[in-house]
Order: sequence, then C-alpha cells, then structure tokens
Amino acid sequence: MDDRIIGVGPHPEPWPDDDRYDPELLEHGDRRNVLDRYRYWTREAIVADLDTRRFPFHVAIENWEHDFNIGTVVRNANAFQAAAVHIVGKRRWNRRGAMVTDRYQHVFHHQSIDEFLAWSTHERLPIIGIDNLPGSRAIERTPIPERCVLAFGQEGPGLSEPLRGAVDVVLSIAQFGSTRSINAGVASGIAMHHWVATHRLDQIGDQPST
Repeated sequence: MDDRIIGVGPHPEPWPDDDRYDPELLEHGDRRNVLDRYRYWTREAIVADLDTRRFPFHVAIENWEHDFNIGTVVRNANAFQAAAVHIVGKRRWNRRGAMVTDRYQHVFHHQSIDEFLAWSTHERLPIIGIDNLPGSRAIERTPIPERCVLAFGQEGPGLSEPLRGAVDVVLSIAQFGSTRSINAGVASGIAMHHWVATHRLDQIGDQPST
C-alpha cells in the first residue's frame, strides 16, 4: 500500500500577497496533482500561465461510441502541452482517465467531421492521421509539421472513412509483438512525444517542476 501524501499542507502565514493564490488552498493545503510551481494557485491562474507556453500542435479524437481512451488522450495532451484537444462526434466522454487534467487543458467539441474540417481549414492546420492503415508512413521516419493536428480514430475501427479521406498523411507507429494495434490512448502519447522530440528537443530535461 502506498502511504505517500500528495501535495502540501496549509501555507504558513503570512500568506503571499498575490492574486494567483487561492485563499482556500492556502488555508487548508493543496493536494492536487500539479507541479510544485503551481501549489496554492487558482485553476484560472494555472490555465493562464499554461496558455503562455502551450505548443502549436492540436490533438483530435473521434468519439462515436463513447471511447474510454479519450480521458487518457486529454491527460497526455496536458502532459505534452498541446494547444487543445478536439473531440469529434458525441459531446459526452468518460473523464475518469483524464485524472482532472481537463480542468487545465482546452477541450473543444465538434459535432461532425465536416465541422472539425471547417475549423482546421480556417486555422490552416494540416491534419496528421495516426493509424496503422495500409500505405501509412512510419512516424519514426516522417517529419511532423510544427503547426498541425494529430488525429486519432475510434478504438477498434481507427480513423473513420471520412476522416481518412481528409487527412494530409497517415502515420503508423512501429510495433513488434503479436497484437494488431495499440489503443488510442497509448498511441496519442507516443505521437505527442514524437512531436516534442522533433520540435522541442532543446527543452527536454528542462521542464519547470518548481
């Protein structure tokens, strides 16, 4: 059994004179799963600070059958500082896997693929599909644009036919075992890390933990 206590207790007085701090957290302690630099900060202050540093890639995932991987995708997007997550299809999704990171991550809903494509066209963002389809290119050997949308399909069928026809390229993740595919949550983490390793290699090992 893990007896470690997450976070910090009440802040010693005098309290910081800074409107980024939450009086309730200062008084009772902060047990949230956030970086030390954000201890006692309000959610709004954390989001505002993250907004100054978010990377210029977006993440999209289709949600036609209430995919349980969406929470993990959102959590990964927060970890890798994606600009936003776009859920295409049903509005409702299982937030359990997000581990409350959706409070700090911009999450947008698009009712249809056409609506999502209209947004990406307006923003002039190429769509990079991630799937192990025939003819896909190896993600490990293919440059990813700095400004783009990494798109993932529904668990099981993968990218839908309409989205397959709209992506600029489909990239696959190398696998060496017996299973046919990995789930969308895992694939999203690999793809986002590949983006970071490609475009922010100078920042790896220098994350602001305090």
